[in-house]
Amino acid sequence: MKNIFCFLLLGLISLNVSAQDAKAKAILDKVSAINKEYKSIKAEFTFSMDNEEEDIHEISEGSIILKENKYKLQLMGVDTYFDGTTQYSHIIDAEEVSIKEPDEDEDEALNPAKIFSIYENGFTYKYVNEVSEKGKKLHVIDLFPTDEERGFTHIRLKIDQATNQISALKSVGKDGNDVSIILKKLTPNVTLTDKDFVFDTAANPDVDINDMR
Repeated sequence: MKNIFCFLLLGLISLNVSAQDAKAKAILDKVSAINKEYKSIKAEFTFSMDNEEEDIHEISEGSIILKENKYKLQLMGVDTYFDGTTQYSHIIDAEEVSIKEPDEDEDEALNPAKIFSIYENGFTYKYVNEVSEKGKKLHVIDLFPTDEERGFTHIRLKIDQATNQISALKSVGKDGNDVSIILKKLTPNVTLTDKDFVFDTAANPDVDINDMR
């Protein structure tokens, strides 16, 4: 900096950011610890995609089941299964399912199976503020990707102070597409089997299979 005043101001800002990071990490660690105790999770949510410049505003209801690194996501007419290795994307109206093994290098920032622990790798974080919405007090935390090639500038989390659960998530896209997820209901420790995360081809004989493995 060009003078001592600016240097001291920068130092104060740096100290404040460091404190915010510590507060954010403490909260995120609680969220992660609680959800790692669950053997499985079932959640219902509202999904929206907005692009102000293109005047695009889409909203849809969805649900997901999670167990370890497996999931089944139901959203916008597509059922997506992931058994830990293979992904099945069933487009219901088209009666078509695509099968592939996801590339490890693919962007997994919003991988449903990692929503409760995404901050642990590839992100810095900052405590923003505290807000009240619908009678709930929420922590607001921003996650910033360390990889500048990611397609979003940051992810904003809202965390319920009473339950230490993620209440909402918003990914701010560099292309103007902002994706938001609002959690409506979360049920832990539901009974699930490995078959719940694999598309049943035998039960759907009329579906076209596009195997890209």
